[in-house]
Amino acid sequence: MKFPFFLPLLLTSFVANSVQNFNNAKTQLVHIYVSHPERTTFYCGCEFSFEGKKGNVDFGKCGYTPRKNQVRAARIEWEHVMPAENFGRHLKCWRNGGRKECKKDAKFNEMEGDLHNLQPSIGEVNGDRSNFRYSQFTKTPNQYGQCQSAVDFKSRQFQPREEIRGTIARTYFYMQDKYNINLSDAQSKLMTAWDNMYPPDEWECDRNRQIERIQGNDNRFITEKCTN
Repeated sequence: MKFPFFLPLLLTSFVANSVQNFNNAKTQLVHIYVSHPERTTFYCGCEFSFEGKKGNVDFGKCGYTPRKNQVRAARIEWEHVMPAENFGRHLKCWRNGGRKECKKDAKFNEMEGDLHNLQPSIGEVNGDRSNFRYSQFTKTPNQYGQCQSAVDFKSRQFQPREEIRGTIARTYFYMQDKYNINLSDAQSKLMTAWDNMYPPDEWECDRNRQIERIQGNDNRFITEKCTN
């Protein structure tokens, strides 16, 4: 699928006149990733493509093997790097009825639709990650074939592949800073270590700039580490 050269202008105009929420964010993200077909899924580094808004994963090139859910594994879902529960529970609506009740809350919709906190994920991995905390443990990453991320269901932990750990850290710091989300001491220490160990690559910097043009704000924790 090819888009005309004036797509960024059209998209910016669309965003300027739209409310920030999860549905609009998914539309915007499809445009970003269709324009960058070389990009891969967040947790497993698999190539994917779109038919309209439907994302399809190419298992053959990345060696991904579905753990359990073949149908969900074949599709792209938009993963909240900081889970909705983490930022939603700070709001009264969450205490009154969870995510369903918060769908009526403008602040929750803004947070849920923040492009900086959304990444393309294989649906099965997105479901398995759930709201588990990020961690580092010794589990061999072989649950999804050659995918280098792993999940520990018993301890409710998710170990992301090394290539994205810095991105995760800077996303957490962004959400903490923008929405006043509390991080535990253990989370802060881990994210600080990952931020220092894994600086942003060219795509993380470019994606940040694109989101700033669309959404109107950057992730300063990325910007300050990007040279251009």
